[in-house]
Amino acid sequence: MELEIAVQDAAGAVIARDGGADRVELCSALELGGITPSAGLIARVLAAVGPAFPVHVLVRPRPGDFCYDADELTVSVEDVRRAVAAGAAGVVVGQLRRTRSGLAVDSGALESLIDAAGGARVTFHRAFDLVEDVEAALEVLLNYGAGRILSSGRAADAHSGIADLERLVGLADGRIEVMAGGGVRIPDLSQIVRSGVDAIHLSAKRTRRVQGGYALGAGTRDGAMTWYETDPALVASAAAAVAAGQPYN
Repeated sequence: MELEIAVQDAAGAVIARDGGADRVELCSALELGGITPSAGLIARVLAAVGPAFPVHVLVRPRPGDFCYDADELTVSVEDVRRAVAAGAAGVVVGQLRRTRSGLAVDSGALESLIDAAGGARVTFHRAFDLVEDVEAALEVLLNYGAGRILSSGRAADAHSGIADLERLVGLADGRIEVMAGGGVRIPDLSQIVRSGVDAIHLSAKRTRRVQGGYALGAGTRDGAMTWYETDPALVASAAAAVAAGQPYN
């Protein structure tokens, strides 16, 4: 059972490494659900944690839905190439297309992104939870060589989606890793671990507030600037809970 922590800076990555995480997902703007981090940030995080600790880079060109146009896909492909070239162990992607019956994995986009990754591990993120046909989406990911699915079990949070996570683990049948994530709380970890997933993903974040300043978008509220940072205590608690609840190794 592995633990992945979502971080958005070098300090957070080091906290995750030292607190017992197995890897990090690096992104920017956690308050927006995460978008692609800059090349400079990727380089700094990789230098801070060292080559032995895996850094997986989120490639998401904007907030909002996961149906991207040609320009957005071109940007994403280049971001994947550059992240892997910089030393990232993997990338995290999620591209969908609209069909008459609902949303499906965009297989053409996925193929381009996996090709750009050049053998680095590719995780398909929680966009997976929006697809109409889970079994068909799973087969697309397997056919194109994705290595991991991040899912909350098609629910608002992974604890609420445990039944669907168990079903997904059964459908995957060891052919692709299933990682539970989304609204994960420390008290729920032992039960999520027992669902049979291969890994747990959470942000382990706390909010920082600084009074004063101008209103600069969503980051300024009630006269205070706020942002997220990685909480060492939450990382340590998550690592301990995952280790204690692990039934498989």
